[in-house]
Amino acid sequence: MAIGERINFFRKRNNLTMNALGQLLGFPAKGADVRIVQYENNSRKPKADLTKAMADVFGVAPEALTVPDIDTYVGLMHTFFTLEDVYGLTVDRIDDTVCLHLDKAVTKPGSTLWSNLEEWCEMKDKYAHGRITKEEYDEWRYRFPKGSTHYTSVPSQELSDALLDAMKEEKNK
Repeated sequence: MAIGERINFFRKRNNLTMNALGQLLGFPAKGADVRIVQYENNSRKPKADLTKAMADVFGVAPEALTVPDIDTYVGLMHTFFTLEDVYGLTVDRIDDTVCLHLDKAVTKPGSTLWSNLEEWCEMKDKYAHGRITKEEYDEWRYRFPKGSTHYTSVPSQELSDALLDAMKEEKNK
């Protein structure tokens, strides 16, 4: 999820208008909403100091707004939190094991993501039970989605944005 979508998510979560957020960040009242629109539609990216100021306003870590660095534990955790917000990823315990899973109410069985994860599970199972080699498993992973039985082409950014907006409107009804 791009930083603009995260800003929009946390702004709405905090019941702030674009103008109110802009003013809290020190922009003049007359054009405060214009700057926030630019950030939310990703036509401008806030600098690190402004991202930190937004995070302070929202009461979140700056990593919750930015595209996380998954090479750090904090960045990876914020990636998981974003996946929770967008796809319904959640964490539970099964016996003494911490497990991640998708909420079926958010990511529906049969959806592309669900199907891709099922395929990953199948390939991991084949590797674990010796039906494919580590090299075959790695080849599948590193070439994904090429060769996937659930391969789909990626829609244009415009179509993707339009679909996301439509889904958000439907959810808010």
